[in-house]
Amino acid sequence: MAAVIDIYRYLDKKAPFSLQMSFDNAGFLVGRSQAPVNKLMVALDITEEVIAEADTEGCQLIVSHHPIIFHPAKSLTDNDPTGRCLLALVESRIAAICAHTNLDAVEGGVNDALAHKLGLTDIGQLHQDGLDPEGRPYGIGRVGKVQGFDNAEQFAAFVKRTLNAQGLRLENAGGPVRKVAVGGGACGGMLSDAAAQGCDTFVTSDVKYNTFLDAKAMGISLIDAGHFSTENVVCPILADWLRKEFPKIEIFQSRRHSEVFSCL
Repeated sequence: MAAVIDIYRYLDKKAPFSLQMSFDNAGFLVGRSQAPVNKLMVALDITEEVIAEADTEGCQLIVSHHPIIFHPAKSLTDNDPTGRCLLALVESRIAAICAHTNLDAVEGGVNDALAHKLGLTDIGQLHQDGLDPEGRPYGIGRVGKVQGFDNAEQFAAFVKRTLNAQGLRLENAGGPVRKVAVGGGACGGMLSDAAAQGCDTFVTSDVKYNTFLDAKAMGISLIDAGHFSTENVVCPILADWLRKEFPKIEIFQSRRHSEVFSCL
């Protein structure tokens, strides 16, 4: 039977944790490394509801994208959400492995999943950060081509429908959509990279007001489709990776976790 450490080592090969950005805290964050795993759940976030679901389902491990511990913890009590989550994990004997910016950057990770979901072809990197230990290029964001969209409003409607987004924000620069940059999560700071690659449209999330102004000045249509919607696309991919490597473990994606807000 596989142990928590076996799953961590496999993920470290697929999306090396050494590639995570300096501010990040991805890795094996909660649990005992040698604890056996016969059932695990994949989720974008580890929330109290997700932990309760994993406990009810009899899981020994949650593999998530966003780290359960991001900022240094000065206490471990039930007085704050992170403390309650950590206590629930420990008390339920559920381990946590979190693959964050390393999974954003690697081939087949968050940004490839987003690009493929939106039907991009001739996919390339938006920004290459370097080579991983096996010589594979990695970097945040992807660029590709699309066909059949005469304007950004058409493409934005397609994005909303395809990602099942609650809503989105659009800066429409006008003109057809032909070359698209995508950045899962908060990648508004990469607008200049999209411009440098000759993109007419950029899909990302958590965009600041001034970034919309910059996009308008650059003539780039900018779509904010939401953090959850642009990153949750990786969870089925992550679950498939794990199923292929660990066929004896029961692996499923959280059925409770969903977008935290609604648009009125």
